Formats: sequence, structure tokens, C-alpha cells
Amino acid sequence: MNLLLAGDFEAAERDRWHGALAQAMPEHHLVAADELFDRTRVEVAVVANPLPGSLRGLPRLRLIQSVWAGVERLLDDDTVPLDVPIARMVDPALASAMAETALWAVLSLHRGFYAYQRQQRQMVWRQLPQLRADELSVMVLGLGAMGLACVRALAPLGYRITAWSLHDTPRELPGGVLHTHGDDALFPCLRGSSIVINLLPLTPATRGLLDARFFGAMPRGAALVNLARGAHVVEADLRAALGTGRLGHAVLDVFEQEPLDAKHPFWRHPRVTLLPHAAALTDPRSAAQLVAANVKALLDGRPIAHVVDRARGY
Repeated sequence: MNLLLAGDFEAAERDRWHGALAQAMPEHHLVAADELFDRTRVEVAVVANPLPGSLRGLPRLRLIQSVWAGVERLLDDDTVPLDVPIARMVDPALASAMAETALWAVLSLHRGFYAYQRQQRQMVWRQLPQLRADELSVMVLGLGAMGLACVRALAPLGYRITAWSLHDTPRELPGGVLHTHGDDALFPCLRGSSIVINLLPLTPATRGLLDARFFGAMPRGAALVNLARGAHVVEADLRAALGTGRLGHAVLDVFEQEPLDAKHPFWRHPRVTLLPHAAALTDPRSAAQLVAANVKALLDGRPIAHVVDRARGY
């Protein structure tokens, strides 16, 4: 089978993916998008946020396998054939990495470590009030593989956790975790949440969801941890909420425009902790095995794992 590797890669990153995929599927022929190849022979496209039009003119294409969890760029590209299934990456290793970052952010917020960091810069020696975990309410938005992994990592520490999802999809949650869903449940839950972790998929329904109304529903001084997509957040509203003290801190891994412009105020904002879209990086070694499993399923006529529902957007 002929496979195409296409994405927004730096050269070294592309080579790592090419090597891992070739090792996982030595029986198949894999080419990178910047090589010369016969487009009429490609049957599977393995992609990582490919530029619009990258999958045009592939008449034998049977599967588009993303190596990223998010597929919004693919869904927004009207040159991607509608009759070809798109599979997103659901890798337990990726979910574990995301849970580790969420755990770090929650513990840092809970124990005031970001506030102590600000005090250190000002040479201020002052102990801050210390809450118990069971006095802190954490809300996780999104119960996909990553959201579920975060809930399971946080629950044993004793936090009061509410998990909110767009739809009422059954999930096996740890004891004591409250699961709510739908628009009617969102804002009542926000009112009691000290920390909100966003792990929602980016869809028309969730784009711009984290806006002035959203922040206004949170308790004064609460914190946001955005590990999903930058377009979930209305940045001007977030800056205003931080400026008035409505929000006490924001941990931000993702932004609508990446890399973040050097003049962007979040770089130096005293109440923003910024990561360069690094909360959970796909590991080519484990992901390549999952790609190989879906390619084999395609060849065997079995169901493809984690096919995107285009109507829902994930």
C-alpha cells in the first residue's frame, strides 16, 4: 500500500515521523509530501495539520489518519474529500502526558506556586493560606480520552471534581466525580469551580465558548487552564477578566495564532503562565503503532478506530 506523510513539520520532526512509521509498517511504501511521488497511487494519508489543499488530487485515497488529536484544520479544508474517513489520534501515551500537565497546573494553582513565583520576583517573603484538596472544586471540560485521563489523575488527590461534556456520552468515572452535560448544566457548574480545565474539541459549538459570560460565571479569583485550542478563548475577554481580578490566573498552552507574536501581552502578563503548545506532544513511537493498526484494519476490511463524526466535528 502507498502512504503519504503530509503535515506542518520541521525537517527533523518530519524525519522522526517518517522513521517511526516506516519501522512500524515496513511492508508499505511511505513518501513524504516534499518528495516526488505519483499522487494517483496514494491510498492512505498520514497527516499532522497539513496545509489546505495538501490532499487534493489523490483519486485512490481511502483513509486520512491524523497523528494529532485535533482535526479542525482538516474539517475546515474544503479540498478534503468528504467520502474519505478521517481518523484522529487517540493514544494512551498522549492522554497520560496531558494528565501530567493538568496535574502540574492544578497542584501549582492549589498550593499558590504561581503566586509564590511572583513574590520571589518582588523579593516578598509571605506565607499564603493553604487549602486542603477537598476544599477546592475543579471542573474538567471535555470527557474524551484526554479529559478522562485528567479526571482519573486528579480524583485520587481528593479534589471535588465536576466533569462536563457536550453530550451525554457514558463514561466510567472515579467515585465522587460528578458528570454533567449540555448547555443548561455548564454555567451552574462554573459558579462553584475554583479551577476550570479546558479539554474540549474545537467545533462550531465550542469556538469562543470561553468568553466574558463564561469568566463572569466563575468565582472571583478562579483560574483557567486551557490545554485544548486557542480558539476556544476570546482573548480580549480573558485579558479583561485577568485585569479586573475576576480570574486570578490562567495557564495557557494554546493560542489562536501560533507561535505567539513577540509583542503579545501574555508573554509578560504577571497572571499568565504560558507554554508553547507543549502540554502533550504526540510520541511518534507509540502513535506509529496505532497508525499501523488502522492501516491493517483498512486492508482487512475491519472498522477503523476513532473515525471522526464530521457532523459533531470530532
